[in-house]
Amino acid sequence: MEPTQRSRKASFLASMKAVFWSFFGVRKRRDYEDDAVNLNPFHVIVAALLGLAIFIGVLLLLVRMAVS
Repeated sequence: MEPTQRSRKASFLASMKAVFWSFFGVRKRRDYEDDAVNLNPFHVIVAALLGLAIFIGVLLLLVRMAVS
């Protein structure tokens, strides 16, 4: 398989991993460059929205626990 055909073939799990580490700001530059080549932009957007929903859910849970 040629390199151009292999681009954007990373799994959704790889996108979730990249978004998770990006939320914390601990991505290496090399990994960031690899992600830019291999990750599907649609998967990254969906993973980011899912990560955001989980983050908001955890915050709401913590607030609910703190006030009760």
